[in-house]
Amino acid sequence: MDNLTHSLTGALLGQAGLKRKTGLAMPALIIGANLPDLDAACFLWLDGVEHLGFRRGITHGPIAWVVLPLILAWLLYGLDRWQTRRGKRPEGRLPISFKWLFILSFIACLTHPALDWLNVYGIRLLEPFSSRWFYGDTLFIIDVWLWALMGLATWFSLRREKRGGDWRAPARIALITSAAYIAINGGISWMATNTGGTMAEPYPMRAIAAPVPIAFWRREVIIQQANGAWSSTGWDGPDRGYGYHYPKVQQCALPMRPADRTSQSGAFLFWSRAPFAERAPDGSVILRDARFYDPRVRNRFEVVMQDVKCQELPAD
Repeated sequence: MDNLTHSLTGALLGQAGLKRKTGLAMPALIIGANLPDLDAACFLWLDGVEHLGFRRGITHGPIAWVVLPLILAWLLYGLDRWQTRRGKRPEGRLPISFKWLFILSFIACLTHPALDWLNVYGIRLLEPFSSRWFYGDTLFIIDVWLWALMGLATWFSLRREKRGGDWRAPARIALITSAAYIAINGGISWMATNTGGTMAEPYPMRAIAAPVPIAFWRREVIIQQANGAWSSTGWDGPDRGYGYHYPKVQQCALPMRPADRTSQSGAFLFWSRAPFAERAPDGSVILRDARFYDPRVRNRFEVVMQDVKCQELPAD
């Protein structure tokens, strides 16, 4: 998910009452909820699409769930001691507990992979023990309804706190409502891949329910046929479609997956869940992913393979 959603999750956990456990609890919760995205620094040394084979991996896995909160707790604890020595410590700050700083950082850090799992992009939850990708197919990567719910609840909770009212209740209600909203969306995705066109002949090899922006009740169902070709259709409820989209390109047989994950094509195919090859005007091949394909815009999820020629897909 986007970092605003991660930050609001940490803020709501604090406003639900956790911020009273120790001084600097809110920084631990909000920073901790974003901390696994440290892997975004890979853009500084990786070129092209090589970042696809690196992100949402080691910093989102089990070792990071413990190490990152420990580092954050140690830094916040050190900040408090440094401010105390300099006479700069805020008077209203609660006493610092390293144990609670770690626990809160740990809880917040766990919310990050949980939220990232919800979209079609994927996450390697078990890295470095396993490089398997996991997909929730539940929410679009930016969900404006969660923004509205969580943002308003955070504002209302802070406003109540300032006025001396019950500030924990709005945050707790928002967290429960958000969980229910996520569960409902999970059910919608399940229905999208188990009703309508995906249940009719010719039955697809694979079907992915991709949430779309704003219209949370709709899905783009991405379908792979027996010959490997990908297509997609809009889903707006059982046996109802809201449109049909098929890449009007010549799809080619997919090249063999290279063993070298650090190359452009290797990183792309390691990351890709719905890879397909498209014939370029010069006869070479462009690797794409059906989850993020839009013929109307230039796709940043693609690799041009100049030394590979397009070979026709087998008959369906």
